[in-house]
Amino acid sequence: MFLTITTTGTDERPATDLGFLLHKHPDKAQRFSTSHGTAHVLYPEATPQRCTAALMLEVDPVALVRRGRGKGRGGAPDSALAQYVNDRPYAASSLLAVALSNVFSSALRGQCKARPELPVRPLPLRIEVPALPARGGAELVERLFAPLGWSVTAEPVVLDEEFPEWGDSRYVRLVLEGELRLADALRHLYVLLPVLDDAKHYWVAPDEVDKLLRSGEGWLEDHPEQRLITSRYLARRWSLTRNALERLELARLAEADDTEVEEIDNAVAETTEESGGEGDGDGTPATGGGVGDGETADAGKPVPLAVQRREAILEALRGTESARVLDLGCGQGQLLVALLKDVRFTEIVGVDVSMRALNETARRLRLDRMPERQSARLKLMQGSLAYTDSRLRGYDAAVLCEVIEHVDPPRLPALEYAVFGAARPRAVVLTTPNVEYNVRWETLPAGKARHPDHRFEWTREEFRGWARQVAERHGYTVEFRPVGPDDPEVGPPTQLALFRLGDGDPGTDGGTSADHSTSTSTSTSNSGTETISTTTAKEAAA
Repeated sequence: MFLTITTTGTDERPATDLGFLLHKHPDKAQRFSTSHGTAHVLYPEATPQRCTAALMLEVDPVALVRRGRGKGRGGAPDSALAQYVNDRPYAASSLLAVALSNVFSSALRGQCKARPELPVRPLPLRIEVPALPARGGAELVERLFAPLGWSVTAEPVVLDEEFPEWGDSRYVRLVLEGELRLADALRHLYVLLPVLDDAKHYWVAPDEVDKLLRSGEGWLEDHPEQRLITSRYLARRWSLTRNALERLELARLAEADDTEVEEIDNAVAETTEESGGEGDGDGTPATGGGVGDGETADAGKPVPLAVQRREAILEALRGTESARVLDLGCGQGQLLVALLKDVRFTEIVGVDVSMRALNETARRLRLDRMPERQSARLKLMQGSLAYTDSRLRGYDAAVLCEVIEHVDPPRLPALEYAVFGAARPRAVVLTTPNVEYNVRWETLPAGKARHPDHRFEWTREEFRGWARQVAERHGYTVEFRPVGPDDPEVGPPTQLALFRLGDGDPGTDGGTSADHSTSTSTSTSNSGTETISTTTAKEAAA
């Protein structure tokens, strides 16, 4: 089996620079021992105008059987002859990908000590693979390579030229042409050759995930066939595939945010009191004392603010008669536990950007041992609230419990549009700390936020002003409720806003045209709950 890499050049930039990049001199034919045979590198042509490097792998069938008994095509114990007589010596496969990695290791890493400026320079490349097994045919070859910037020619190889009625084989003659960096081209081949072959000659261990992500960095995160590539490369081992897909999504989000993966996967743990009670998730102690603090009936201990908050959210959801609920920024799943206990919620979706948080949620809920009827109600998804997500559309309600204060203020408009403009649930329940109440906690230093990850904490006026504008922009009404003891001077520790999609819904695009300009009216009920309603210009005229 073999492949060739060809480039063209000029007198100023000779094509023979390919020899520097591959670390193989054009005037020499070299041999390299591999675990399954001998690899040869030679240059059929090497001029300033055109240079071609060929990698040929001579496979030792006996070594292949000894090292990979039972692995890959032709390795089944009951197919003794097929272990020795198969297509491995002739067709490009994972064997050639491994040889390519071993022989051109520096080029794969984009390193060239002699000419460090060369690896970053795109080259006009032509890569030919005469016999490539392609499970999925020429169409799949096109789908895999074309999104990477290649012009693809994949010609099916007939089974027998003397008997054309037999049709085509599953092999293609592949030609790739494009202007790319050599390191990128080699990494494409290293991953996609075994993907197209859909078989590996060695056992796929967990470290294969690292190999895939390392070679796929910069292109696999956004490839339209990412799931197929990942599954096939990892020999359809589901646990490894899931791990790789989770890490790829984190890498994609981190790149989009121009930040590090560690900053994206920043699960915020819910804290607990020293006394063993439950904290509020913001690093503050349980709230007790005073009227309306919700004391427990049996021990007389104050109900933690986190528990009061979840009860307030559940009460708000019940009032909207919602059955299908999104928990956006679900963290480690405390609210999901409460939602699952109420049978009126028939579909519950937990969404969080942090895979650590989602894994902790699955562990906390014992998802792997949950009864089938119960687990059918719950789904966990990785996603960022800074981006629109079609998976979130069509739900009755969405909850953002202590989420917005963890978002940088310049990114709040993106979150707003993703939830209220794109997802557009019929109701949204949103809670956030009331910074005015912080003075009531003796253990919280003056001027300090309740949690080190909080980007801001709003006063009641600031929160209500923001919520009213969101409601007006997207055709919702908004109602405010206190959570925890409602102090007559500083208000409650947590402020809750309940948004309902109004009759003047401007449409699924979330935009409000000039015809839908709004006026606002405010009313306060006897219970202290404030309702903000929006009226469109058309409704006022009617």
